[in-house]
Amino acid sequence: MEGAVWVRGPWDAIQPSSDIDAVIDQLCPAVMQLPRAQGREYGQEYCGVLYSVGGGAYSASMPSPLGPVLKAIPEKQKSCKQPNLVRDSRGEVSIHADYHSHPWADSRMSRPDRTQARQRYSIRLQFDTKCRVMKLVPYIGEARPGEVYERRGKSWALIGIVKPEHKGVGLMTAVDE
Repeated sequence: MEGAVWVRGPWDAIQPSSDIDAVIDQLCPAVMQLPRAQGREYGQEYCGVLYSVGGGAYSASMPSPLGPVLKAIPEKQKSCKQPNLVRDSRGEVSIHADYHSHPWADSRMSRPDRTQARQRYSIRLQFDTKCRVMKLVPYIGEARPGEVYERRGKSWALIGIVKPEHKGVGLMTAVDE
């Protein structure tokens, strides 16, 4: 596959689990230990995936720093290339979610991150340096709204929807809690 981004799995910093939320809860603290993960305008964004190889357990891939060349000047926007292949010696991989970090605090899931063109899997995760975790369930190819959640403790709070007519541009409508 020409131009494909691949990563190795499983990531030994993340304990596999039959509960995908248990894997999600381990991601941010592990990613924040990586070089420049908290570097703000001089930082690095990391991308990876959550997947299974059968047996009912979810694993996290190693994070990839692949993206635009880092510059020695501050940048207000970061990006990384989402992996689309995982190499895991345990078996055939089924990808369920992608994740990416933002290298500064108080960074919510951006509008570009919510656009239909960036959705490949049934879940999209994003977190910042304060480990605020956000989840988009895009409902790819369905005429129902995408749902945006924020992790609060051990549960998810619905904070917005992406109406079907707004999926192309990623416009979120806030939901009263």
